[in-house]
Amino acid sequence: MTNSSLPEIAHYIDGEIVSGSSDRTQDVFNPATGGVEKQVRLAAAADVEAAVASARAAWPEWSKMPPLRRARILDRFKFIIQERADQLAEAISSEHGKTHDDALGEVTRGLEVVEFAVGAPHLLKGEYTESVGTGVDSFSTRQSLGVVAGITPFNFPCMVPMWMFPVALACGNTFILKPSERDPSASLLMAEWLSEAGVPKGVFNVVQGDKLAVDTLLEHPDVKAISFVGSTPIAKYIHTTGTANGKRVQALGGAKNHMIIMPDADLDMAANALMGAAFGSAGERCMAISVAVPVTDAVADALVEKLVPKIEALKIGPAADRSSEMGPLVTRQHLDKVRGYIDSGEAAGAKLVVDGRSFKQDRQGYENGYYVGGSLFDHVTPDMEIYRDEIFGPVLSMVRRESYQDAVDLIHSHSYANGTAVFTRDGDVARAFAQDIEVGMVGINVPIPVPMAFHSFGGWKDSLFGDHHMHGMEGIRFYTRLKTTTTRWPSGQRENPQFVMPTLG
Repeated sequence: MTNSSLPEIAHYIDGEIVSGSSDRTQDVFNPATGGVEKQVRLAAAADVEAAVASARAAWPEWSKMPPLRRARILDRFKFIIQERADQLAEAISSEHGKTHDDALGEVTRGLEVVEFAVGAPHLLKGEYTESVGTGVDSFSTRQSLGVVAGITPFNFPCMVPMWMFPVALACGNTFILKPSERDPSASLLMAEWLSEAGVPKGVFNVVQGDKLAVDTLLEHPDVKAISFVGSTPIAKYIHTTGTANGKRVQALGGAKNHMIIMPDADLDMAANALMGAAFGSAGERCMAISVAVPVTDAVADALVEKLVPKIEALKIGPAADRSSEMGPLVTRQHLDKVRGYIDSGEAAGAKLVVDGRSFKQDRQGYENGYYVGGSLFDHVTPDMEIYRDEIFGPVLSMVRRESYQDAVDLIHSHSYANGTAVFTRDGDVARAFAQDIEVGMVGINVPIPVPMAFHSFGGWKDSLFGDHHMHGMEGIRFYTRLKTTTTRWPSGQRENPQFVMPTLG
């Protein structure tokens, strides 16, 4: 039930903030303090249906608007985001817990997709062939799908929605965003700023909610496509349910990203890369490096020696302290889950070199925040839970291997295949790794190989369900469908009926 003393985060439907028809709410916590600061409305099915109806009504006019005009509106939105990036970052940090600089980085990476989407008029051009037959011409066009929806995770409340809606809108679709109920404020800011930029009512809607809202979107006949980012079990559910209801679906799931460190690698470079990739955003990234794979014991020993003092020196604190390098985890439940994985690794026999459970936040006002320190395990084996599962926390596992091929085989044996990296000075190794590794996104001396907006993001195996990756040209293809038209104009000559397979030559 609603606590009237707390600010309320509601829905954005048909160009207005609305409370909706449900009295169900959920507390929104500040992870840095552990305190409840807001409440979010959880939609009833009727609220989702209202958003779909609004988007469906807005689609005909929006889809027929010249792509250049849609692009100009997105361009205005881009400048609003640039001017108010700090405001958006503060909203993200207050509900997710990531540091202010990290939140600003998230805004920047989302903004890059808006910049890409502004170029959609060029990317939506079709193909034309004159005289495919005598007096016959043929052309193809890419047209919008209609109402599409995005279901997005807590770890990137700005960037992941912007992987989706700028491209969808640029292509002429109308959009419904169902953000995470853990950090929903960023969704309303973006909705209001899109309206300010000139997006007509109904073109972009936000429905706060839980599984009820998700299922209503998955089953609604007017929703033509679903984009999702989250855990693999939910991604499978979204894909299975959405496709069973006749929808186009792209569902990005979990990850267990490995980084191979070869004997010839620059170990200082590799250690610094691991620090950011494993502990940035408290490890709550689907592209976090959670497994270091040093090749040979000598490399492993040297790497541990470099990592330990760096991990122990991590400055862990709230986003309000702009010098913080790592913030809290998102919820008390997730903190307990990550601590449980550390317990599990220790019980399984892995060597706990740095124990993040010992960290205590003693700053006044932040003692009850969801903090854990960075942890490092050595001598991890593939049968251990801490290796198999996506922990989604600041826990780095080291799995030693004796050769490059052993390291590659290790990666190939895992069910996830989202991102991976190799650190080496050897061009032959780098080229072979890029060509042969069975993973969707690859880094060569780059620890988190998230593609730029004009390329596309997505993994393989249990990290992606559906045929299309996100943003870039894959995004354009996902949010449009191809139509081919063949034309002939009367020449004044009479023709007899033809009953055989037509040929145009």
